[in-house]
Amino acid sequence: MVRDFFRKKRDKQATTIPANGAKNDVPEGIMTKCPDCKQIMLTKDLLKDLKVCPTCDHHFRLTATERAQFLFDEGTFESMDNHLKTENPLEFPGYTEKVEEDAQKTGLNEAVLTGIGTIEGHEVAVAIMDSHFRMGSMGSVVGEKITRAIEKATEKRIPMLIFTASGGARMQEGVLSLMQMAKTSVALNRHAQEGLLFISTMTYPTTGGVSASFASVGDINLAEPKALIGFAGRRVIEQTVREKLPADFQTAEFLLEHGQLDAVVNRKEMKETLAKIVRLHTKEAQRHE
Repeated sequence: MVRDFFRKKRDKQATTIPANGAKNDVPEGIMTKCPDCKQIMLTKDLLKDLKVCPTCDHHFRLTATERAQFLFDEGTFESMDNHLKTENPLEFPGYTEKVEEDAQKTGLNEAVLTGIGTIEGHEVAVAIMDSHFRMGSMGSVVGEKITRAIEKATEKRIPMLIFTASGGARMQEGVLSLMQMAKTSVALNRHAQEGLLFISTMTYPTTGGVSASFASVGDINLAEPKALIGFAGRRVIEQTVREKLPADFQTAEFLLEHGQLDAVVNRKEMKETLAKIVRLHTKEAQRHE
């Protein structure tokens, strides 16, 4: 009986104290603590600020749906290819179940949301990757959806926007995942040959095969502040070159300084910035017609 009493007490403590031993002093869902400055704020106020910390400017990760809501003119976004769903071509153990779990958690059929909408009245096609779905990894369906969105943009002769957030190629699909690097890049090349605009916006994180393919070939390459952008991990690179890398290595600011980005844009200014670029490109295209 005494043993049962202490067992119940331990079980109760385990349900109220996180595994790391720190007490959870932020009510779940109602309040949000910034991981950088530790400021605690109302979640509803954070959403009004586009999930950007008002104290330190930390950019929280967005879901693809949230980004679409923040970006497009109200009621104009229409998603496409929602019927495409991932299979398990290599029969990787547990893969199907994990994909289904993420689909239920995010409400998406895969790690990218594609569609067409307007930004300040300008029609664009878009692909928005979601790091909450298999860490935004690129499998066959992700590559297919992005390619179809690019082809639709080419057909309609409108700009293509891609927001990247990915851990890279999806290991459970092996070489089939790596093939998406070439497929998406070819589609973008055809888009470019028609004199059409492609804007790539890199968010946290943009790594691996995604950073090495469509993320880096925009006519204009943008990024959110402090976004992690790179191909291989810091530790791998340091061991390869046998040098200590700068503290800000593989950040958006580092890439901007070294000429690999055109601008680092705060999320609160992103819609206005994209609309301005699209408007200028549209006027230039009309002038040459």
